[in-house]
Amino acid sequence: MSASAHEAAKPGRSFKIDLKTLGPLLALILLVILGYSLNPAFLNEGNITNILTRSAFIGIIAVGGTFVITAGGIDLSVGSMAAFIAGVMIIVMNTAVDMLGASIWTVLLGIGCSLILGIGAGYINGFLTTKAKIEAFIVTLGTMGIYRSLVTYFADGGTLSLATGARDIYRPVYYDSFLRIPIPVWVFIFVAIIGWVLMNRTAFGRHCMAIGSNEHVARYSAIKVDRVKTATYILQGLCVSLATIIYVPRLGSASSATGVLWELEAIAAVIIGGTMLKGGFGRVGGTVIGALILTAIGNILNLTEIISNYLNGAVQGVIIVAAVYLQRGSLRTARKKAE
Repeated sequence: MSASAHEAAKPGRSFKIDLKTLGPLLALILLVILGYSLNPAFLNEGNITNILTRSAFIGIIAVGGTFVITAGGIDLSVGSMAAFIAGVMIIVMNTAVDMLGASIWTVLLGIGCSLILGIGAGYINGFLTTKAKIEAFIVTLGTMGIYRSLVTYFADGGTLSLATGARDIYRPVYYDSFLRIPIPVWVFIFVAIIGWVLMNRTAFGRHCMAIGSNEHVARYSAIKVDRVKTATYILQGLCVSLATIIYVPRLGSASSATGVLWELEAIAAVIIGGTMLKGGFGRVGGTVIGALILTAIGNILNLTEIISNYLNGAVQGVIIVAAVYLQRGSLRTARKKAE
């Protein structure tokens, strides 16, 4: 066979777009175009800053959720956990103001309290899931109710408000900026970078994927499954505490309504970003884009009257169902090709 005939016999190389990787980014670009076409104010600097700042809360929580879901778990308690942590933070800081007066140390005490509570709450979820052998869905559903009830009890059914002196000192954490980028966005960027490195450049990330793919095989591979899964929940709790730290100075209050539907938004951001709901594959970069997509959708609903903003939760629910359905479709296609 001649060289020309041999070349002609080779299958043609076609350019294919990896929708699993580029899909979320393309969706975000299309959403930006849609938002601008519906209302040019969508791309105003102030509105873009608002979108980035609001996406920071859910985005930070979703980064932690990426590890939990990648390892085959789920955490439904993040919204209630945030409300509980915010409530305790405010109580601690108000007590410190009454005893010692308002100062930077009062705020630092509240921040330290948040970190301890977040790590502790994450450890409890992880311990009950791995050592007590209770399904993660049941554990986090239970702690969700516990945390929500506790903050309602602390607030006596009302609202916990941060003392004026402490709020004035704490306020810049949310409202100030560095290089024209809001502080919450910088925190989001930092958490996303650390999360990406952990997922893609460390043994911990590889172990999360291995456990999510097949926990039994991971055990036979000498991976300390219980330790890794517990660590994912601790990481989730830490991310919740960081999100709460930058959220409290925004309103300076906490109530039973704080963090409502945050678990839905966090899970939606993770799934939209390409992380497999059944575990085994996680994309922190995709999660970041997913958080931006959700926030942009809510922002577009506010700027237009196509759909009521009260239906934002319904839209997110539809997105979750659609994303999982598309994942199942891609899995079926992959299995057929493998056969």
